[in-house]
Amino acid sequence: MKKIFAIFSALVLLVFAGCQKDFLETNPTDRVSGPTIFADSENAMTAVNGLIRLLYVGGWGSSWGAENGGLPAYILVQDIKGEDHVMDGQGSGWFYYDYAFDTFGDWTGDAGHQYQMWNFFYTLISNANYILANQETMEGDVDYKNYALGQAYAIRSFCYMWLVQTYQQNGALYGTTLPGVPLYTEPTVAGSEGKGRGTVADVYAQANADIDAAIQCLSQTSLGQLHKSHISLAVAYGIKARHALVQHDYATALSAAESALKGQKLGSWGDIQVVNSVDKPNVLWGLAIQTDQAMGNYDIYNHMDADCLSTYSKARHLIGNWLYDEIPDTDVRKAWWTAPLPEAQWGVPGTANGSQRSWCQKKLVYLNATAQTGDHILLRTEELYLIAAEAACEAGDFAKARQYVSAVGSLRDSNYAARLAKMADDKTLNPDTTGPISTLMDEIFFQRRVELWSENPRLFDLQRRGLAYNRNWAGTNHTSTATAYTQVPGSANFILWIPRSEFDGNENMDAERDQNPKQGRGL
Repeated sequence: MKKIFAIFSALVLLVFAGCQKDFLETNPTDRVSGPTIFADSENAMTAVNGLIRLLYVGGWGSSWGAENGGLPAYILVQDIKGEDHVMDGQGSGWFYYDYAFDTFGDWTGDAGHQYQMWNFFYTLISNANYILANQETMEGDVDYKNYALGQAYAIRSFCYMWLVQTYQQNGALYGTTLPGVPLYTEPTVAGSEGKGRGTVADVYAQANADIDAAIQCLSQTSLGQLHKSHISLAVAYGIKARHALVQHDYATALSAAESALKGQKLGSWGDIQVVNSVDKPNVLWGLAIQTDQAMGNYDIYNHMDADCLSTYSKARHLIGNWLYDEIPDTDVRKAWWTAPLPEAQWGVPGTANGSQRSWCQKKLVYLNATAQTGDHILLRTEELYLIAAEAACEAGDFAKARQYVSAVGSLRDSNYAARLAKMADDKTLNPDTTGPISTLMDEIFFQRRVELWSENPRLFDLQRRGLAYNRNWAGTNHTSTATAYTQVPGSANFILWIPRSEFDGNENMDAERDQNPKQGRGL
């Protein structure tokens, strides 16, 4: 019997320290037995914290650790494949090959993102399954039990939706009978029999069931959110809203977003001037990084913070100049990026003036560059408003859509009311992503592109809306236009190939039958 690939049953166990920023002291996985952990629901929080800690550790393959720092790195990978995020050069090479769509051969090894992302999400799933499998024997405080189970269900749901978006086209557009990804809901160990791909419908159903189970559990605990790195009831509703957008279930997206928004606050410009701290009123979920858990070279801030004195920051991260030019001068968010400068005035990459360069991003940087700390934000209230706006617009409730998008836009742009008044009540989205912004839906997506720049993967938005794009606009600042790969909706290049190790180790997966297409539309 072939072994399943890269799914680990061992938990990374950590002890929850209690206060908001003090978090996660590592213990070796073989020092506490499963029965000991799960005999008490409060002890089960040790396993939960281990599960959350996995979100921002590295080492998911044999090498190339500098570009494989867990979830923040993979969000970046799926963002730089769009048209709004520019790398101004190859630098040390990290991430640039993803940006240039030049990673096709990596599927055969165990260092590239095809392998590492597969390994990462299935390891999280395996750990979540281990927690969920012990729920019947978990005793103790029922609040802690429901809280722990809610975390595990939500993480499993989150992972399956990420996997199906990364390794397959959008089912709502191209059919839910497309091959999905293997589903595991029981603990797995080395030697467990692997599963086949099933269908996209199967994956959507599992992700939906899991997030509903998380919501049920989290609604039955009085603990609230013990740590911003944990998933609260509001965050679970936010994940459900995201899932619904992927499936074009706009009624559910609106309902879930509105449920998540109860009691939440939007952030002022002061709250978002730099997006790197969970200690803001508009941050619902984030990865709080303290000094003794600094991620080092595999932290994306080590790459994106052009002033951090890192050799990895020599490839500076910029906004696409088309999008920058579309941002009104009355919009404070324009300060997230540097204004155009003569090339002779550009700073030196990897130095204290590295961000002195046209269009260089200053939004996602270290909170403390010396200590290499800065939190990674996973969900803000502003995203929920924009989800609600999109869903209401799709339903033809243009008045509600305007209310939601205006709530965000008017906080950022002093002239926003006049701008919004010019947009036609129409849910049509311009298929030319660098074309005129004239409808309400165009404006909602413009706000997403600006407000959530590099926090949410742009590629996922393109995929779920069936959009292609062209980086080669007049005067483009892209250093790799990648025009051969991006100009057809549903391009095979928008999804990754399944790593060869999965086919080598899973008797129910066959490379000839189950590998993703290597050319064409990918259908």
